[in-house]
Amino acid sequence: MGSNLIDSLFFDCKNGDRRAQKELFNRTAQTMLGLCYRYAKNTEDAEDILQNGYIKVFKNLHSFKQNGSFEGWIKKIMINTAITYYRQSKNDPYTTDYTEIENSMSSNDFSIIQTMEYQELLELVQSLPEKYRLVFNLYLIEGYSHQEIADLLEISENTSKSQLFRAREILKNKILKREEETYVIQ
Repeated sequence: MGSNLIDSLFFDCKNGDRRAQKELFNRTAQTMLGLCYRYAKNTEDAEDILQNGYIKVFKNLHSFKQNGSFEGWIKKIMINTAITYYRQSKNDPYTTDYTEIENSMSSNDFSIIQTMEYQELLELVQSLPEKYRLVFNLYLIEGYSHQEIADLLEISENTSKSQLFRAREILKNKILKREEETYVIQ
């Protein structure tokens, strides 16, 4: 996407131009849906998050300060909307506090991931328990620190580390199981 076009759409959207809003949605929705899908349990939840996120985007255009990219600002809103969506769907989220776990897994543990199809990997990530999936996405995909995740999710930093560790262990086991099943089939 050309940044000049997005910038132009921002100003037109901010001025209430409905065609510009539709154009912005058409140009960014597919990317944002992919982002929402990483945080959601299923397609319906991802679409709900996307819809709620765009409502927030258009409602809060005045708060975009143009310090970064407009698309990055939209992405941040989608992530926050996904977190809010998760919180509202749970009765008692994140009540367990874990002791600090040393994150000692090597990158070799996930070398098999490079041979997997994107959709297959996405399905594995989506199969994680919700709290693990959130931390996994925020830390490894979005690049948030454990302290930032703790602040966003209202958990301790140690809980964030623990949930990432557990998410990695679950994924590692599922990947190894799939590899074993593939080996047996051949």
